[in-house]
Amino acid sequence: MNTLHIAGGQVLRPDMTVESADVLVDRDEGTILETGTLDADATETLDAEGCLVMPGLVNAHCHAAMTLLRGYADDKPLGAWLQEDIWPAEAALTPEDVRAGTELGILEMIKSGTTAFADMYFEVPEVAAAVEESGVRARIGHGVVTIGKDDEAAWADADESLDIAREFDGAADGRIRTAVMPHSLTTVGEEYLHELAAEAHDDGIPVHYHANETTDEVEPIVEERDERPLAYAKSVGMLTESDFVAHGVHTDGEEIELLAEAGTGVVHCPASNMKLASGMAPIQDMLDAGVTVGLGTDGAASNNDLDLFDEMRDAAMLGKLASDDASAVAAPDVVRMATAGSADAIGLPGGRLEAGAVADIAVVDLDAPHLTPANNLVSHLAYATRGSDVRHTVCDGQVLMRDREVLTLDEETVKARARTAAADLFERV
Repeated sequence: MNTLHIAGGQVLRPDMTVESADVLVDRDEGTILETGTLDADATETLDAEGCLVMPGLVNAHCHAAMTLLRGYADDKPLGAWLQEDIWPAEAALTPEDVRAGTELGILEMIKSGTTAFADMYFEVPEVAAAVEESGVRARIGHGVVTIGKDDEAAWADADESLDIAREFDGAADGRIRTAVMPHSLTTVGEEYLHELAAEAHDDGIPVHYHANETTDEVEPIVEERDERPLAYAKSVGMLTESDFVAHGVHTDGEEIELLAEAGTGVVHCPASNMKLASGMAPIQDMLDAGVTVGLGTDGAASNNDLDLFDEMRDAAMLGKLASDDASAVAAPDVVRMATAGSADAIGLPGGRLEAGAVADIAVVDLDAPHLTPANNLVSHLAYATRGSDVRHTVCDGQVLMRDREVLTLDEETVKARARTAAADLFERV
């Protein structure tokens, strides 16, 4: 049997307890065979001495290619930021730019222990190619915007999202899954939302969209329809167990109940919400109601990195402020959000380290001064760990990074291509 032995570390269990244990992986099947004290004659061994072995992180909402726009436009509210800076720049992107930016984003995620992500963007075949080459897992889709377009162009955009979702679902030996991705409830017309949701669900494909990110996404719907955005989403068929929404900042109690009843996941993006002054999502209320909550970075233009350890800290801190309660959104909650919660929200395997689970794993080196002493490792993951503390990254049983060296992408080449692509893009814009 072709096996991988992760030896000598401590293991984070699904119940958030930690114990000394090895992990044995079936590399051909991409699954965890067993954990415990093992004397394995494995094909390959990863040294986890002095480390915590944990599930790979799952970035449940991002726009990976926006790494090219990192630092391009800062310190603006969402509407002006999009209309004045981001959308004009994105209009000038080429397929090659999207490939370069996506590879850079995936490189950053591998180096910070993220093994899976959900991505809404354009030129999705380039995104799929980057995912396949790098060895990570992803749910990808084409973002649809119909406002400002004539009927023919709007339907073409909607059809592209459906076609892409059907074509690439199951690609990269199953590591790629897809979703139909209307951008938001205010940037896509009602007739298109109905059609997208109906056709996607007929094909067993989820729908992903931005919802309730700012008051500007809430008030127009309330004024026009006399109902809240997520009630509107339910009426057009976009609030089902397979669907997931990004942000959910301005959700009220009734909407939280709708999410819980429907089983629709919410992806919390605290850094982006703070940077764009979008607001504080009621995450503890969602958790209390039984909503599946994941964690995402959003794009690197509004974060400005893709490090989910940073996002965990932000989620815990912001959650306490939002609830006016220091016990809210506690360390175990945010660690679950970044692992099992995110995986469940976007419908991908992963997020749990146990026999039979997929072998998506991050190995965190505990030797750094900021992780000393190791009084409470779950607390350290939420409040002190950095992406640069990750020593090894494994996805689907394959070692993507060993001793900080990424094996599936050439780091220097990826960074050089991204620098060139960004410089050329800004000249065109």
